[in-house]
Amino acid sequence: MYCILVVEDEKRVAELLKKGLEESGYAVELASDGIKGLTLFASFSFDFVISDILMPKMDGLTFCKKIRQINPSVPILMLTALGTTDNKLEGFDAGADDYMVKPFDFRELDARIKVLMKRYEAANAQIIPDDMIYADLKIHLASQTVTRQGVNIKLTPKEYNLLLYMVQHAERVLTRKEIAKEVWNTHFDTGTNFIDVYISYLRNKIDKDFSTSLIKTRPGMGFILIDETNEDKN
Repeated sequence: MYCILVVEDEKRVAELLKKGLEESGYAVELASDGIKGLTLFASFSFDFVISDILMPKMDGLTFCKKIRQINPSVPILMLTALGTTDNKLEGFDAGADDYMVKPFDFRELDARIKVLMKRYEAANAQIIPDDMIYADLKIHLASQTVTRQGVNIKLTPKEYNLLLYMVQHAERVLTRKEIAKEVWNTHFDTGTNFIDVYISYLRNKIDKDFSTSLIKTRPGMGFILIDETNEDKN
């Protein structure tokens, strides 16, 4: 039985979530604010976290960042009444894996939990190397840190996930649709420019201060991570 931590300051919403999740077979613990949620998370083992954003004492974004310091991989789904692109970007940058706007259909919430848990279990079941290296770019998987030519590059959780996916599929064109599905679990509005925004973020950090650019745009197709200087040598 999976154990889910629900951090929600609206008592009625929290109780409805607890009732629905328990009927779906989950064990549920409730916290009414981020500080209580953080205390519970540090004291017990949870498989999944659901958190509101607008809360007293500690907001959901700060809570999410602190959870990521304790556990970089536990699935986190954020709930909020705020649904703009900027709000979603803030949630993803704080370390959230998914994002739902209130009010929502509980069946959709249940479906998203199942998708995220399946991905989490698959990732944990894999035996992975210590590092992934492409050209002069190195991803340290255990610490989830990135260096290029030995220079530390600070990335947000979503930037890291996007870069990791691109390195895993280096020298292959990735469409926006594929990136949305594999990095964002298809649960975001693909009509927005999220993908282009994050590609721009990555370029500013991965390529801007180096002589060789690794992230390329293929007009009308998508994006590719490729060391074209190495191709030239061949």
